[in-house]
Amino acid sequence: MELRLEVVQIPVSDVDRAKAFYTEKLGFVLDHDVEHIPGMRVVQLTPPGSAASIVIGTGMTSMVPGSLEGLQLVVTDMAATRSELLQRGAPVSEAQDMGGFAFAYFSDPDGNRWVIQEIPLKDTPSR
Repeated sequence: MELRLEVVQIPVSDVDRAKAFYTEKLGFVLDHDVEHIPGMRVVQLTPPGSAASIVIGTGMTSMVPGSLEGLQLVVTDMAATRSELLQRGAPVSEAQDMGGFAFAYFSDPDGNRWVIQEIPLKDTPSR
């Protein structure tokens, strides 16, 4: 059996504001922005280098905007990633060393909370 997590819904209150945040501040790639049926807009975005995407939109979920927390973006170089995100205007916290692994945090405009975890290349498992 093979099960791949490929898409995660993110609850947002303003799709255009969230789309701008994820593309401009975080550098996510816009995969598509479509209205499949009236009232159901689907915007799919993929973090650079990721096999998984996020979906924001309207008419898809009953989750409250800002209620999602703990999604992790894994990077091999926290300092470089954090520097680029800060240059783009993303509100990323200082990195914290948690016993050999660094973590930083940010929230999107609705308050959905994300974690950036550094796993250096030497520690990255093969897939």
